[in-house]
Amino acid sequence: MAKNETMRQYSAEELKARRGESRTDWRKVDAVSDAELERLVAEDPDERGMAPDWTRAELVLPQARQSVHLRLEAEVVEFFRSQGKGHISRMQAVLKTYADAHRQSAK
Repeated sequence: MAKNETMRQYSAEELKARRGESRTDWRKVDAVSDAELERLVAEDPDERGMAPDWTRAELVLPQARQSVHLRLEAEVVEFFRSQGKGHISRMQAVLKTYADAHRQSAK
């Protein structure tokens, strides 16, 4: 790969020493007015044509969940709990994925 002058290499120790360092001038950021920010965005070629089209937007509300009492094997519960907070949500995601896959294969 060709040497790129904008790329830098750092050791783990150097990165640790630089952590928390910021080259952002927050006073300059705070001084930009909303009108100036809009102008800067409009002039940015990467933002060209990025205006959202809200005319076809639909409000999609999540379905209410149903409370169910479920007895599971201890090893299943421990597996999901061992992955940290949110184990019930992960169980829900696994069951939903399973149901979706079987619904599609039944078609």
